[in-house]
Amino acid sequence: MRLTGGSDRGRKLRAPRGSSTRPTASRVREAIFNILGPAPTEPVLDLFAGTGALGIEALSRGAPRAFFVERDARALAALSRNLREFGLSDRAVVVPGSVHAALARLHAAGERFAWVFVDPPYAHGEAERTLHALAGAPFLLPCAVVVVEHDKRHQPPDSAGDLHLADRRFYGDTGLSFYRRASCLA
Repeated sequence: MRLTGGSDRGRKLRAPRGSSTRPTASRVREAIFNILGPAPTEPVLDLFAGTGALGIEALSRGAPRAFFVERDARALAALSRNLREFGLSDRAVVVPGSVHAALARLHAAGERFAWVFVDPPYAHGEAERTLHALAGAPFLLPCAVVVVEHDKRHQPPDSAGDLHLADRRFYGDTGLSFYRRASCLA
């Protein structure tokens, strides 16, 4: 699994062995960043981060800072190692624990994000719960983009609070849904 763009293009990411972590495929990551365009000037948030592939890709492409939320110990070890080996630790904040507890901490800290990546376990309903938690959240910048990775059988809703589906695409069985606030849909 290699980075698809930016200053670290082609470098290999490490992942823990086993099936507990499902890294986003290179082809899907490349599609995400081609759709999103140039990196934002504000931080990004990688929820259910696993190895950190999405947040690290954003950093490689020029995002100033990335926050990573993950609770699995083996995934956290791989994420920390990837950040160290890529020399990105100074631009990264790792928040261990559950996504919903982390969102409360990030809100309390006054953090704000331009892009949010949501890559939860597909069959557990986490995508919809996380979208509702993000909807109306003060840490989303006004025209933030929330990207949800899912499969064809577990598509997230077309809207959650003030977040509305702006685009949905499929790459094999993997789906990507892009959400924005209604005021930012063009």
